[in-house]
Amino acid sequence: MEQKMWGSYQGKDVYLFTLELGEGYRAEITNFGGALISLYAPDRNGNSADVLLGYNSLAEYIQCPSSLGVLVGRHANRIEAARFELDGVTYELNANDGRNHIHGGPGGFGKVVWEPKVVETEFGNALELSYFSPHGEEGYPGNLKVKVTYRPTESPGALRIDYEAETDQATVVNLTNHAYFNLSGESQGSILDHELEIYADFFTPVNSEGLPTGEILKVAGTPLDFRHKKAIGAEIDADHEQTRLGRGFDHNWILRSRGPGLNLAARAEHPGTGRRLEVWTTKPGIQFYSGNFLNTELHPWRSGFCLETQFYPNSLQFAHFPSAVLQPQQRYQHSTIYHFSNNAVLKKGDAK
Repeated sequence: MEQKMWGSYQGKDVYLFTLELGEGYRAEITNFGGALISLYAPDRNGNSADVLLGYNSLAEYIQCPSSLGVLVGRHANRIEAARFELDGVTYELNANDGRNHIHGGPGGFGKVVWEPKVVETEFGNALELSYFSPHGEEGYPGNLKVKVTYRPTESPGALRIDYEAETDQATVVNLTNHAYFNLSGESQGSILDHELEIYADFFTPVNSEGLPTGEILKVAGTPLDFRHKKAIGAEIDADHEQTRLGRGFDHNWILRSRGPGLNLAARAEHPGTGRRLEVWTTKPGIQFYSGNFLNTELHPWRSGFCLETQFYPNSLQFAHFPSAVLQPQQRYQHSTIYHFSNNAVLKKGDAK
């Protein structure tokens, strides 16, 4: 694995690692925020391009307000009123989304330097990142040991992310990666022409603050119905309460239960380039975000989309949502695979 110095932050060295994922596929990862910097994938004609939104310097990641490509924790997505009660104790978190808490707070896992280690696996070198989150960080209880491993798989073009955590006190943990994808290539325009399927029959509707209300509704008959492939832009501005509230799509879909292990959660494709992305996960939910608040010259409005595997947002407020509580005797273990491919054009002599 190629490794090079990328700078320093608060006295700690920051590196850039290149992870090979098979012929034509590679990922660049930094131990600042555990961020995915870039991911190169070939189109149907074999032309490789970076399909992630990202930056070229550490300084830009330090200042980034949009969590581009970073590891998000302790708790991904929103917690209402920036507080929760656990075992009779109320914990106050840092509010960084109006009155609410989002993505672990302003000093969450995407803004710290992780300890990197290159490890060998049966499919090639992997990058193991470790972080110790002390009791009280961003208001969360318990000393939390976290390990996230970016690794190749037996399938070319697949990036597997394994999440692990242990605590010495009851706490909440909901880890994910906040990568923004554009399968036509970074800086190649809107993602509205991408086609998407989400393998879910239900979603959790939100209020005006983007917080799930606790309801569970069918996607059928709504713009959030991606059970069959359709363009992201087809109904993104539909006259529907949920697309109005989200300014497009920024919702949690409840994935179909298909048993233990990794299950297919979503599939995206860009018709123009033939690039495809499949998302496999052990998590019960996936947040599809259509980049409705991107607003920079480099990353304009709706120029990237996120497929964040997770527990449901605001789950601490609702007993019927899957629990993000982690006890000392438990071990948090979840995995997600982003698998890239393309509908390659057959060349003369390839057909059998």
